[in-house]
Amino acid sequence: MTLKNIDLMDLFVKPIITEKATRTSEYGQVTFNVSIDTTKKEVKQAIERLFKVKVKKVNTIRVKGKRKKFKGFKGKRKDVKKAIVTLHEGDSIDVSTGL
Repeated sequence: MTLKNIDLMDLFVKPIITEKATRTSEYGQVTFNVSIDTTKKEVKQAIERLFKVKVKKVNTIRVKGKRKKFKGFKGKRKDVKKAIVTLHEGDSIDVSTGL
């Protein structure tokens, strides 16, 4: 399966910048929110092409949206999929600067 450069950015929703994600960056891991239907292979190919790094492995997690109330109205947050990307030694991605 091959991906076009235009489609690569559509896979990623946003990088996750939290305390936990920052701590895992010490071990060469970067966390992204990706679209729900994205596969591990697509994430690996996109990261390697966009950031010019070597990916060791990709773990994905599907997080169900919480049920919430807002001013008496019931609602549900969107389901999201997280991709935790482990990079080879010496490679790094600085998500704060962008592409």
